[in-house]
Formats: sequence, C-alpha cells, structure tokens
Amino acid sequence: MDRRVFLTTIVAGGAGLVAAPVLLRSPALAAKAEIFTGLKPGVAVAGYDPVAYFTENKPVKGDPSIVLKHGGALWLFASAANRDAFKADPAKYAPQYGGYCAWAVSQGYTAKGEPEVWKIVDGKLYLNFSKGVQKRWERDIPGNVNSANANWPSVLN
Repeated sequence: MDRRVFLTTIVAGGAGLVAAPVLLRSPALAAKAEIFTGLKPGVAVAGYDPVAYFTENKPVKGDPSIVLKHGGALWLFASAANRDAFKADPAKYAPQYGGYCAWAVSQGYTAKGEPEVWKIVDGKLYLNFSKGVQKRWERDIPGNVNSANANWPSVLN
C-alpha cells in the first residue's frame, strides 16, 4: 500500500480563498532497500563473505580490501576467488530476501538478518533475526519459504 501524507493548504484564487490538497511523501515511509545493510551501513551481510557459507559451511568475515559493488551495496569477501565466484553468479550466493530475516518476510514484514544465524536449504542461503526466530522458521521451512517468496519484494514498501 502506498502511504502518503495529505495536507490541506489555503490557495488564494480569483474568487477568494480555496482549500487545495497537497501531497507530501514522507522519507520515513519510503521503500526499504532491496539489500539489507542495516548492521554495517552500505555493506551487505554486515561484511561477511556470502560465498564462505557454501564453501566453508560457516560465516567468515570478509576482507575490506576484497570488495564488489552489487545491488547498491558493497559485498566483502575472504578471498579473490570467492569474490569472483559471487560476481559470476550472485543469485547462487546472496542471501535470500536481500539478507532480511527469512521468517519475518514469511510473516509479511522485514527485520534484520543476522549473519551468524543462517541456514542453507536447497542451495539457498537464509538469514534470521535470532536463534529463537530461526527455531520458529525451522518448524515449517517449505511453508515459510513459500510464504516469503510470495511476500517478496512487496514487504519492502
């Protein structure tokens, strides 16, 4: 739903004063970024290497000297090989839902995705807000993924 703020202003017209609606868009109500960078401004996955989840089966902090700009965010990598793998196929390695919490997106809203609370399911990386939230998400991963897929990316508005 498009949220807008309407104000009424008085406009001086030839026949006197007339009330006219004025449309203002509030910056606070603007759409969220497609890539979550709220933990480290401008940086995806808070600076963790998204490829390492697949190759090392754990979160690994990226090296600030090995970066790639993609989707309006900076992505950090532990190695040039990981950066090159991501560059060749970002959809394979980037977290689902732009790194927002997978459970939150399945429920119709967004929340931060924590790089240390993750799971790979069917070759896709999912982040969650916390271990407790992840337990809720894990109760029905297929159902939650279906719901999140249906909600994404409209939950950004």
